[in-house]
Amino acid sequence: MDSGESPVHGKQEGSAYNGDFESVCYHTLFLFNSHGDCLAAKLRPGNAHSAEDWDKLLLPEIERQQAEGKEVTFRADAAFAKPEIYEALEERGVKYAIRIPCNDNLERGIAELLTRHVGRPSHKPVVWYKSFLYQAQNWKTAQRVVAEVEHHAGELFARVGFIVTNLE
Repeated sequence: MDSGESPVHGKQEGSAYNGDFESVCYHTLFLFNSHGDCLAAKLRPGNAHSAEDWDKLLLPEIERQQAEGKEVTFRADAAFAKPEIYEALEERGVKYAIRIPCNDNLERGIAELLTRHVGRPSHKPVVWYKSFLYQAQNWKTAQRVVAEVEHHAGELFARVGFIVTNLE
């Protein structure tokens, strides 16, 4: 699931200014399958939050796919890192991997991976992973978070990404 900009020219009904895209647009919500085919889309006002109306698009598609006997796995960016989404997916037996924004508590959980090893740096990126349980303030239960830390030659700071997941 992802959202995207659909720019407009003139004053079209439902269009609005979106500061992230710096344009007057519709903020379309898309649902794709693993092959990149668009399964569903919803045209929304330009000032809609990226995850707004996620349930109206996603839940009927999950039901349709499961009725066909298919296993459903959900992937999304940090805009969809919401407890109500995790709960809805888990209630339906859907596996998921959703990027979550970095914060001080998450960084403390991987502090040992953030410093470079002493010695000559590798020309290839050095990549480490760490899995741990984390519970944000607005989450009902702790969730598994996987961190990826990349150290690249010539870069002062590591590149860090976090994903909340129920995948093994």
